Amino acid sequence: MDGTAMQADWQAEYQQAVSDLDGHKDAWARTTVAERMKVVQAMKDALMTVAEDWALTAARHKHIPEGSPLVGEEWISGPYAVMAALNGLMTTFSQIEGKAFVDLLPMRRVVTGQTAIQVLPHNLWERLLFSGVKAEVWMKEGISEKAVKAHAAVAYDVPLDERKGKVALVLGAGNINSIPPLDVFQKVFLENQVTVLKMNPVNEYLTDFLKVALGPLIEHNALRILRGGAEEGAWLTAHPLIEELHITGAASTHDAIVWGPGEEGAKNKAAGTPKTTKRFTSELGAVCPTIIVPGPWSAADLQFQAEHVATQKLHNSGFNCVACQMLIMPKTWDRASHFMDRLRAVLGMSTRPAYYPGAHDRLAVFEGSTKRHHKVHRGEAPAVIINEHADDEYFRTQEIFGPALSVKEIEGEDAEAYLVAAIEWANEHLYGTLGANIIIHPKTIKQIGRARFEEIIAGLRYGTIAINAWTAVGFLVTTCPWGAFPGHTLDDVQSGIGTAHNTFMLEETERVVVEQPWRPFPRGLVSGQFSLLPRPPWFITHGRQDTVGKLLTEFQYKPSWFKLPKIFYHAILG
Repeated sequence: MDGTAMQADWQAEYQQAVSDLDGHKDAWARTTVAERMKVVQAMKDALMTVAEDWALTAARHKHIPEGSPLVGEEWISGPYAVMAALNGLMTTFSQIEGKAFVDLLPMRRVVTGQTAIQVLPHNLWERLLFSGVKAEVWMKEGISEKAVKAHAAVAYDVPLDERKGKVALVLGAGNINSIPPLDVFQKVFLENQVTVLKMNPVNEYLTDFLKVALGPLIEHNALRILRGGAEEGAWLTAHPLIEELHITGAASTHDAIVWGPGEEGAKNKAAGTPKTTKRFTSELGAVCPTIIVPGPWSAADLQFQAEHVATQKLHNSGFNCVACQMLIMPKTWDRASHFMDRLRAVLGMSTRPAYYPGAHDRLAVFEGSTKRHHKVHRGEAPAVIINEHADDEYFRTQEIFGPALSVKEIEGEDAEAYLVAAIEWANEHLYGTLGANIIIHPKTIKQIGRARFEEIIAGLRYGTIAINAWTAVGFLVTTCPWGAFPGHTLDDVQSGIGTAHNTFMLEETERVVVEQPWRPFPRGLVSGQFSLLPRPPWFITHGRQDTVGKLLTEFQYKPSWFKLPKIFYHAILG
């Protein structure tokens, strides 16, 4: 078969998919909540039939050795996250009459006057499995507690027989395997749009699994899943029946779609003449910071938080949009060198290869751009490059998608002054606004004052802020809206426009704030910290995360008290 015939074949398949969806878009928009609940339950059942093969296949493609605990990454950031989202949607749908689910969400007013909505924990299971972890959604200014209902599940405010559907295109991410289905749920359930999911070539091995797991949506003519590369993606973005676009990926890909490639794109951008005027939402990564706040850290604290930061860097071999790109350190802290020694030691323990295409070239450019750096060697895996001169523009504006990071030292008279300065530097100098982490001892928060601390973090302009946690927890907990801090535009898109996940279907959100216990169980009990959360199973140092990941997925499918002891047993031993 010649190239022309092959092209005709894929175009025919693509055209059929788009036409099928276009013919059913209004019918899907008008499906009842009861019918959608049946679809969600059917997807839970279907997902469970392929979950193990999904996780093991993904691990193999990412070069994780068979039997390695790191297989747990593919369970937790794959089937588990999707199953949790389906449960979240089921909860919302079951209480959507009068938007009763909003009445069950605790709310408070933060120091800025904004309304904060607690979305984790939401039930007893979450209080146990995420013991001590809290997530709040901060609404935009001016939205009172009474007004929240008007900004929740707004697509369901339109009377059923008056709803009009649209055809959306989702360009799937290639790194974290729950991203494509979660992005589809945003379009299909929150926005009433039938969806074409074009898989990324890097993880198109998921296609057959997703066709099973999301099969009920396909059967309802609400979804089509297609393989293909850049040419096929460009054809779809320009298709007249495709009405909206969403991408999780690189800003360069987003801009090529909006403005065009190369010189053409630069000219169009300068002239303000985009190639497409379709609504385009996106999540595009950033140079994400982790701010280490000085305080009375013990030797055990230094070790645990070193494992924490190493996880922020090397989870998924470093190929995460919220990986730690910029480690902000207090210049005069007497424990700084001890922390860095432990961090390098933990980084050196991870010997995963760099599986994502182009990683070695990007690492070479990163290394060649440094004035001063050192390497943490990891056997046959590429060394982790730690740049010690973070003030150069390259490191402040270029996301390094792989095992490398920069270190920025900041002075401050005390912890409060340092934190204020660190936040100001991150806001003013780092590209993107997706996620920022703050690691701070509880005694330091108490010293600053809780209200003053909240006032300080309110000035940190990121879509998700994690306190003693990693912002990826905000991704994993799909009741949280996921996306950039609001305000980006097509001509300055940075970390993107809009949000996804968000199973409580909240609109006009500003940010998510996640907070995690300082110490893991059981060590935390000694200091009076009441939390049953052990070393989190997503830590790269967790020795049983493969077992825990599978058990958590099975629990999400069918929660049971009888399943909890086994989960806690393996979580604590890891």
